[in-house]
Amino acid sequence: MVPKRSVFKLMAYLFFAYSIMTIVMSYMPVYFRYQGMTAKELGILLAVGPLASIFAQPFWGFMSDKFKTIKRILIIVVAGTFVATIGLFQMNNLVGYTIMMFVLFLFLAPVTALGDSLSQKTALQHKVSFGRIRMWGSLGFATASLLAGYYLTFVGIQYIMFPILVMAIITFIFVLSIDDVKATNKPVTILNAVKIGANPRLFTFLLIITFISITHRTNDTYLGIFVTELGGKESLIGWAWFIGVVSEAIVFFAAAFWFRKFNPLTFLMISAVLYSVRWFLMGAATIPETLLILQALHGLTFGIFYIAAFQIVSKLVPEELQATGHVLFITTFFGISGIIGAFVGGLVIQSTSVAQLYSYLGYLSVIGFFGLMIYKLLTENRLGETVEYSKT
Repeated sequence: MVPKRSVFKLMAYLFFAYSIMTIVMSYMPVYFRYQGMTAKELGILLAVGPLASIFAQPFWGFMSDKFKTIKRILIIVVAGTFVATIGLFQMNNLVGYTIMMFVLFLFLAPVTALGDSLSQKTALQHKVSFGRIRMWGSLGFATASLLAGYYLTFVGIQYIMFPILVMAIITFIFVLSIDDVKATNKPVTILNAVKIGANPRLFTFLLIITFISITHRTNDTYLGIFVTELGGKESLIGWAWFIGVVSEAIVFFAAAFWFRKFNPLTFLMISAVLYSVRWFLMGAATIPETLLILQALHGLTFGIFYIAAFQIVSKLVPEELQATGHVLFITTFFGISGIIGAFVGGLVIQSTSVAQLYSYLGYLSVIGFFGLMIYKLLTENRLGETVEYSKT
């Protein structure tokens, strides 16, 4: 019973941790527009969070490995998220928002990143599927996006702070109850962490997937803007995220079945193709309901991509530095890619349109596909033809 109870508490933590993230990601762009920010200023503001995560995630990941605890680090960053949220909504100008968005993401980024790392380690320890645990983060993301959409439609986007704070409090309660996992006794130094980033196979892999992750993060940033530009209300933004992330949760849940037979790089290539199709179709959309339908592809793109990439990174990083390796991947996916997607996306929207931006994302995914094809041909013998996902 103890292992099961441990897993259930972690699932609950992920549910509410991702609830915080979805409200910030989905509705802060709309809030900043409400506050009168231009498209260019919006691009700057939305790039600040990913910029902060580039510093925050490797730092907190390294601290977790060094002190051999994820739980205590999570307690710190969840508490920091609560305080930083209050500070953010005391601001009323671009400079203030920029500074506090940076501070917020110094704490918020590792709330989910380290949660995923703990999920991977817990899955290995208790011999359960990582996807079955991680899907609860997706369900939290989906549920919060939907409920927050109706809440903000009813009371107004200016009251977005309150659901964020409520989710942060609940997350803090659950983080106190989750269990750490037993860590290796091997010492961890800064030099060890630096060597991870210098690993040519890992560096090349992260560089290639950046072409795809930029497209994903750009959509994260501007989906809400696109929905409202096509005439949709805040509640439709919630439905868009709900549909997308429920499909993601289904993919995570079924991962133990579909992930057994093929090289994870093969799944990444499939994901890249589906991403490209998704973006081209969204770029052609003329009504917000079309975006809702296409959000069903979210699970087949992000869900497949995330699990496959997570497994590859786990293979390329030594056991004692797993948290560092995981957050390095997440930093690349959500941090570096988020900066590029938010800033460049804002410039593209200002000079053309949101629809044209999505067409460009389709071409970028195609480039990522060919990069993965070359990488697979060069490394598949080393990575192995299959991944025993049922054990991870």
